[in-house]
Amino acid sequence: MDVFEAVQRRRSIRAYDPKPVPEDVLEKILESARLAPSARNLQPWHFIVVKDARKREKISEGRIFAGFLKESPVVIVGCGDQKASPKWYTVDVTIAMQNMVLTATSEGLGTCWIGDFNENQVKETLKIPENLRVVALLALGYPREKLDLIAEIEKIIQRRKLLKEIVSFEEYKKPR
Repeated sequence: MDVFEAVQRRRSIRAYDPKPVPEDVLEKILESARLAPSARNLQPWHFIVVKDARKREKISEGRIFAGFLKESPVVIVGCGDQKASPKWYTVDVTIAMQNMVLTATSEGLGTCWIGDFNENQVKETLKIPENLRVVALLALGYPREKLDLIAEIEKIIQRRKLLKEIVSFEEYKKPR
C-alpha cells in the first residue's frame, strides 16, 4: 500500500478485536514516529505504549468519547517536551503521531486519535514527568466489525469538504 492509499483508507476505529498487535508491527509503527521531522531536529517527543488493561481503563475514565480505549489492545500516549521545544513540541508530536497512524493503516491496523483525556490523570497514571505535556492518545489495534452508529452518523452529517472549499491560490478564496 502506498502512502496516498493509506491516507484514503484511514478512518477512526472505535471497536477493536482483542487480538494483540505483533511486536514487530508495533516496532515498525514506533520507528515511523522516530523518523518524523521536527523543528531544529529537536525530536521533543516521548511515546508511552500502554497495553495494561487497568491503565487503559484508568486513562479513559470519565471520558465520553474515549471509553473504547478499554478494548483497544494498545494505546500510545504522545508526549511533548515543552522545555526542549516550547513553541513547536505540539506540532512535532502530532507529525510523529500521524506517521504512526499511516504506518498502522498500511499494516492493516486501525487507529483513533484521542483528544478527550484528562492530562493530570494520564500523567499520574503513567508517571509522566512535569516537563512533558500529553498531546494526544492513539488507540491502536485490529478493527472489530460492528455497527458504529457514531461513525455512520458522522458520514451522513459531516461529509468531507471538496478541495475547492479548502484550497486557494495566491490569495484567500482565489480559485485556480
